[in-house]
Amino acid sequence: MPSGRRAVLRLAAALGATATVGVLAADRLAAPDRPADAAPAPRHTPGAGSGAGPGAAGPGAKAVRPNPNAYRLRPMTAYAPPAYRRALPPVRQRPFLSVSGAGHSMVLTFDDGPDPRYTPGILDTLRRHDCRAMFFVCGEMAVENQDLLRRMADEGHVVGNHSWSHPLIPKLRPSRIRDELGSTSEVVERALGTAPLWYRAPYGAWNRHSFEIGAELGMEPLAWTVDTLDWTEPGADSIVRRVLDGAAPGVVVLNHDAGGDRSQSVAALRRYLPRLLDAGYHLTVPRR
Repeated sequence: MPSGRRAVLRLAAALGATATVGVLAADRLAAPDRPADAAPAPRHTPGAGSGAGPGAAGPGAKAVRPNPNAYRLRPMTAYAPPAYRRALPPVRQRPFLSVSGAGHSMVLTFDDGPDPRYTPGILDTLRRHDCRAMFFVCGEMAVENQDLLRRMADEGHVVGNHSWSHPLIPKLRPSRIRDELGSTSEVVERALGTAPLWYRAPYGAWNRHSFEIGAELGMEPLAWTVDTLDWTEPGADSIVRRVLDGAAPGVVVLNHDAGGDRSQSVAALRRYLPRLLDAGYHLTVPRR
């Protein structure tokens, strides 16, 4: 999807999504009617109706979406963190916004990748400081960059699901939502041996179907508490300032490693990460 169009949609969705996020306690929906081991709906053409994402494999390359009919909806538990149970009915009504019980810790997250132009630089910085992060990947990017998926996992990061083609989820039929999430989970599982346990709605735009289908796939929803707005390309100084101003125990920081020119995001991480560490913060991820 061209970065200009994505920026407009992201802004529109952000305005509409504000009411859907809040402090999570026991907010639940009724259990979905579909059994947990039911097969998803037939697949659709990659990117149909939502535009293609930024090219991860060069001009003219076409990401091949796996057939989700071969992907049984079942719980995945390999990375289940002790603070959170595996997603089971009844499902959540709102996403997690922060990490409870984390002490003086924060979570860094990166959306839309992996992108070979920017993700390696982010991974290099995280490795240099021995820190872990969460990467919410888009299937159309992940399928062409599975080496980066494997590097994320090998270096201790958590790989989450950010849909296949980054659509506006509330505009989709349930079968399309299932296709977007199921196909991406399959790519991750094929590359890493385990499917994601976390997912994030593109643009932060959630709806009831996304929570139900995410739970059917064994995933919990995670939003954020600090938005760097790096997708607007505001300059590295602005990104650094937003992270440091928003730093607090338990917060989840939203960054991007794809979807546009993310050189500012890479540069900002190099600057704010050591400052967070010097301030006594621990950069953590959900653990198995």
